[in-house]
Amino acid sequence: MDFKKVPSPCFILEEARLRKNLELISRVQREAGVQIILAFKGFAMWSTFPVVREYVQGATASSLHEARLCFEEMKTKAHTYAVAYLPREFGKIMGYSSHITFNSISQYRRFRRKLEKYPDHISPGIRVNPGWSPVGTALYNPASPGSRLGEPVENFKGNLPTGIEGLHFHTLCESTSFDLEKTLGYFETQFGRFLPGLKWVNFGGGHLMTRQGYDVAHLIGVLKAFRGRYPHLQVILEPGSAFAWDTGVLVSTVLDIVRNKGVKTAILDVSFTAHMPDTLEMPYRPRIRGASEEVTAGDKHLYRLGGVSCLSGDFLEEYAFEGPLKVGEKIVFEDMIHYTMVKTTTFNGVTHPAITILRPDGKLEVVRRFGYNDYKRRLS
Repeated sequence: MDFKKVPSPCFILEEARLRKNLELISRVQREAGVQIILAFKGFAMWSTFPVVREYVQGATASSLHEARLCFEEMKTKAHTYAVAYLPREFGKIMGYSSHITFNSISQYRRFRRKLEKYPDHISPGIRVNPGWSPVGTALYNPASPGSRLGEPVENFKGNLPTGIEGLHFHTLCESTSFDLEKTLGYFETQFGRFLPGLKWVNFGGGHLMTRQGYDVAHLIGVLKAFRGRYPHLQVILEPGSAFAWDTGVLVSTVLDIVRNKGVKTAILDVSFTAHMPDTLEMPYRPRIRGASEEVTAGDKHLYRLGGVSCLSGDFLEEYAFEGPLKVGEKIVFEDMIHYTMVKTTTFNGVTHPAITILRPDGKLEVVRRFGYNDYKRRLS
């Protein structure tokens, strides 16, 4: 498409790519006999939910606001999990939830009576920690020693608390089906004694089944084998990235070229700390159209990419471009729809990128633009 005609900065989600991912997710759900629900923490672009609802019928929430969004825009009650629940919010969360998973035994005991008195049945569960994860980056590893996420098996002292109907684990991040298979080995060894008395088990997120090269057939086989061992259990997966993986871009514009001691920095109308914090937290190198993140000695057109905020570290190290950059030129960051959009902030008063959908007929629909009132509301 002609990026000169789109707003800048701007997120563009391609509906055709989203549908391709959803078709694969729907296939796994159907062939494996499991339920796959959308994790809002990775993708919460609710203007696309009418499309998402054609393929899946559920979502997982991690807060009151996410649970409400599920109820209002996914048209169903949420599978809710939070590290800790605020007492003042718990009553409202129950109204938006079909399942509520607790991070600790103590939290479950604290809220159990409220669940039992609620007029509609809400299925309670506990998050468990199998103690193993393939995630190498400590910031994203939920099974690191002393993790606050989920109960290790020894804390149960051989018995589940009365009333618990399901177990939840989450140890993956953009992982493979073989990582899931290994995780299940740890999970079943430690918690298998509890499974015959439960109604459901939630395998969490991190199943990147829509990434090129992912062994989808193996995933289906792993899921079917588990269901064969425990046919009475409902099996739930809740990926976030897999839904929106490689479905769109973040478009930005070069505002200035700054030269300092031999280093050229292209100043953009986006901010890495405000709009793409994962690039600084993880860190990782996002792909850029027409540029290489792998710099070699022979590259001539090297540019750092600088954000528009005043934070000195708001930049990415040099990329190699095909030619010299010019003020007004568009810089297109690939695969920016999952996790990036949900983390954008108005730090420094930096304006949010517009949110748009590229429809299959080629029409670009501007879902929302942001202005002063959006910034002001975040501060009130």
